[in-house]
Amino acid sequence: MYKLWDILGELKQYKLVDLTHTLNNDSPFWAGIPEGSVELGKTVFDWGNPMLECLIQTFKFPGQFGTHIDFPGHFVKDAPLSEAYGAEQMMFPLCVIDITDKVAQDVHYAATAEDIKAWEAKYGDIPDGAFVALRTDWSKNWPDMNALSGIAEDGSENFPGWSLDALKYIYEVRNAAANGHEALDTDASAEAAKAGDLACERYVLSKGKLQIEVLCNLDQVAPAGAILFAAWPNFEGATGLPARVWAVTE
Repeated sequence: MYKLWDILGELKQYKLVDLTHTLNNDSPFWAGIPEGSVELGKTVFDWGNPMLECLIQTFKFPGQFGTHIDFPGHFVKDAPLSEAYGAEQMMFPLCVIDITDKVAQDVHYAATAEDIKAWEAKYGDIPDGAFVALRTDWSKNWPDMNALSGIAEDGSENFPGWSLDALKYIYEVRNAAANGHEALDTDASAEAAKAGDLACERYVLSKGKLQIEVLCNLDQVAPAGAILFAAWPNFEGATGLPARVWAVTE
């Protein structure tokens, strides 16, 4: 009788995969963020209060905490922030580019345009408005901050990610809307060291695109044909926000 209810019933027949890490007061975050920036679940109104029998908590966190979305103003001065993006940016066709075999051989591996083309040879062109996620299985290092950063004995960071070549392909040859990955940064560590900057992340945000970092469970999602949903608090002026992200997949 009601078309949307029928569609919802159909969607519930597929597998739902949560792509979001759980968070607590011990969850890792970027080392540049000052200590004391995270305070989750602090009780400010407790049981037994004669005014009202209930529990109220406060939550303090950086915008870039856990699985989170970044808006262009995070890296580009005066670029759009959170209020510029709404519900129409919360649903995407999902493409999952699996480079786990290459990461197993080289922890510094950066996905290339050739990796994207190889995916397209199997599954077809990346559709307009797609969310392109990079599967590395790096999320299995959560919540160990040293493992997530790939800290070596010399203190250097070592982890896989994107190359500028790959990102230019999905945005300039194809018309993707957003990208995502399991690591803490867009750029593979070797690419960042070579550029002396997070050049890949800067590129994505300078194009007015969105990205979601620190995803998980991409190994449970079909490489093509799934739908990604993302939601975040409706705050104004945010450069980034923790997000709840999930996929509907076969």
